[in-house]
Amino acid sequence: MADVLDDAHTRHMLAKLASTCHRHRWIVIALWIAAAVGISAISSSSGGAYSDGGRLTGTDSDRAYSIMRAEFPDASGGSATIVFHTPADASGIAASERVIETYLAAVITEPHVVGVESPFAAGATQISADGHTGFAAVDFRDGATDEQVSVTAQAMVQAAGELRADGVQVEFLGGWFIDGSVPSSEAFGLLAAMVILLLAFGSVAAMGLPLITAVVGIVIGLSSVMLWANVFQTPDFTTQVASMVGIGVGIDYALFIVTRYRDAMQRGAGPLDAVVEAISTAGRAVAFAGCTVMISLLGMFVMRVPFLYGLAIGTSTAVLVAVLAALTLLPALLGVLGRHLDRFSIHRRHTTTATRESVWHRWSRLVQRHPVKFALSGLTVLLLAGAPVFAMRLASADPGNDPSASTTRHAYDLLAAGFGPGSNGPLIIAIATPDAASRAAAANLPARLATVEDVAQVGSLVPSASGNAALIQIVPKSAPQAEATERLVDDLRTSVLPSAGVEAHVGGRTASDVDFARLMSDRLPLFIGAVLVLSFLLLMAVVRSVLVPLKAVVMNLLSIGAAYGVMVAVFQWGWLGSLFGVEAGAPIEPWAPMMLFAIVFGLSMDYEVFLLSSIKERFLATGDNSHAVVEGLASTARVITAAAAIMVCVFGSFIVGDQRSIKLIGLGLAVAVLVDATVVRMVLVPATMELLGRRNWWMPRWLDRVVPHLDVEGHAVETAGSDAHGRPAAPSVSDDDERELVLR
Repeated sequence: MADVLDDAHTRHMLAKLASTCHRHRWIVIALWIAAAVGISAISSSSGGAYSDGGRLTGTDSDRAYSIMRAEFPDASGGSATIVFHTPADASGIAASERVIETYLAAVITEPHVVGVESPFAAGATQISADGHTGFAAVDFRDGATDEQVSVTAQAMVQAAGELRADGVQVEFLGGWFIDGSVPSSEAFGLLAAMVILLLAFGSVAAMGLPLITAVVGIVIGLSSVMLWANVFQTPDFTTQVASMVGIGVGIDYALFIVTRYRDAMQRGAGPLDAVVEAISTAGRAVAFAGCTVMISLLGMFVMRVPFLYGLAIGTSTAVLVAVLAALTLLPALLGVLGRHLDRFSIHRRHTTTATRESVWHRWSRLVQRHPVKFALSGLTVLLLAGAPVFAMRLASADPGNDPSASTTRHAYDLLAAGFGPGSNGPLIIAIATPDAASRAAAANLPARLATVEDVAQVGSLVPSASGNAALIQIVPKSAPQAEATERLVDDLRTSVLPSAGVEAHVGGRTASDVDFARLMSDRLPLFIGAVLVLSFLLLMAVVRSVLVPLKAVVMNLLSIGAAYGVMVAVFQWGWLGSLFGVEAGAPIEPWAPMMLFAIVFGLSMDYEVFLLSSIKERFLATGDNSHAVVEGLASTARVITAAAAIMVCVFGSFIVGDQRSIKLIGLGLAVAVLVDATVVRMVLVPATMELLGRRNWWMPRWLDRVVPHLDVEGHAVETAGSDAHGRPAAPSVSDDDERELVLR
């Protein structure tokens, strides 16, 4: 009874919200416009800076950093590399020594720069054998924010004009020189969404509403991301991820509500009543779906990696704004349109109150006639697509995968050609030397390191001013992202350094990336397990069954596994790489599988609940499992298909962007949603539910009493009653409800 009262209270609140927004439509619209302008202005003036990494407390690289910060403060901050190059048919860079030294003298005066190591310094080994390539290492002040360093980095780029005029190619390596702007490719996703919405609604006016709410929501959402960057470490790709997720869910949520509003209007309801019904039912489902997505995204906090906190909270904020826009801005816009929702129609809609046989009815019955064949076929497709996941290698891709026209890619290629690929990611050995014995052991370490396989170059031992620590720089033979480099880091930590008789730790950006990938690999199963348990409990509360949620969790895992497999095949193996503008041989970003799982879980749960609650409702009304599956699938297929198509287009549009990490998550999300909406929803769900029959709805009585009842659209409030176990009684249909879901 308490659950029913809670449902009634929720419906009353949503109905009151919808009525208020509809009656005061112009005030609501003005407030949203003011919010968009105001938050954008605030974020542009006081937004935080994005981060390209962070400390991983407790790791070996973090212990190395602690030694460097205490004993080598000038070397413990961020660093960048300036690469100088002259063509093979020109004089070497030595001919430009004066202008290069003048430029470096200007760099050392820039704010937050604490050291510059010139390639022409005595004893330096920073000029290639052919004399045409050289590099200077630049150290930034420890404690300088990413925003401060970014400003300094841009000043360094602008000051290189005289060098370029002298015929010297100047390139820069470091995270501050990467263009992190939101790609214009999102416009392609919006254009595709326009076409799909126009086909789904057949009206320009109806098509425009989801787009308006999504665009207003994403403007506020992305501005909020910049503000969150003041509080949490926020990766520089957060805006792209938040943009693709915010646009996708914003359009989808508005699509659900507009569909319900339109159905109510076609049944003869007035504009106000239609808005109230749409928000009380579809709006309730949107709030549920949005909360599910946000909870799954915020689940990344359990990974205990501060670098990901900004990504989780920023993307969750974009989803929250999309939900609020759907529940408040959309009712106001519907109030403006009123009865003119179908204005500028591109075709005549024929509506009837009679039940009409659709292609989805015929498809469902076809699957039910051959459930074993369809179940095995769908399962085979998912298993084959997911097979490459067993070869997935999580590691941070190095700048050798940056866009070919970027300065970081040019710098990487020049260093690799002139000094070997390992020069792009040197390792730093930080040694504690508190006494004479440790100092003597440290003095012998360079010679020992030079004999290690996969070490290309060993620098000299550099003691600290106090003598309590020392540093040695190692250049691997392999690239930073290569497996050989990872093995070298492990070998140094487990064998070479422990046998040296000193406390020594492997640090530097490359070692930190290895630690980050290892940490994500270790904690990913825990995160996935927690999300799957949550999804099982959530679905069990909605559909009052054990087998249906269990089956849904397995299918969810298989569909995401298929997306992982496609990511590995394209980005790691290079299959069809030229089609997507990526190169083979690069690993999968360590954060990508977790981020993809969090987003897809929330979105698939959205579709899952809509479909299964529709099937459950019809089963309770008729007791016929086969009929319930057919009608439930047919009533939800059109809108689920349209919503999924929009998601696929929005996510897929980011594949044409420049940054590899954004291509990676865009392709993974697009494939996951496509598989979930086709193979899972349209094949495996009807086939397996036909095979299980009435066993689909089995639930022990004791468990039925323990698990709270969750009615997504509040239908339990409008039924005549319920039995002792919380199940709705014999179907009693109210005149104004008709027991239909929003996804009709």
